[in-house]
Amino acid sequence: MADSQKPPLLVTLSFDPAVMAARGRIGGYTTHSRHDSRKLTQPAREAFRARFQREVDPDGLLPEAERQRRAEAARRAFYARIALKRRTGKGQKHAATGMGPVAA
Repeated sequence: MADSQKPPLLVTLSFDPAVMAARGRIGGYTTHSRHDSRKLTQPAREAFRARFQREVDPDGLLPEAERQRRAEAARRAFYARIALKRRTGKGQKHAATGMGPVAA
């Protein structure tokens, strides 16, 4: 019988979430031990900041200095909203499932 005529092998894998989290943590630590963390995350940080520049000046019409000033204000507003949600408990949609932070 040729290999192409064999029935497919079905295997059900189950993973312990705690073991998978530990493996991921080990991988992260290993990566950061071998590479500069700032260089690894630089593209993400640049994209995050660019988001606010696009938000305040989608057509790119503002002078650079004004676009940066407004983008910084938008970024601060973003973090202020997160802080407010945390204080009021509005940002805890996962609290009931145990997946998010729990109010003290």
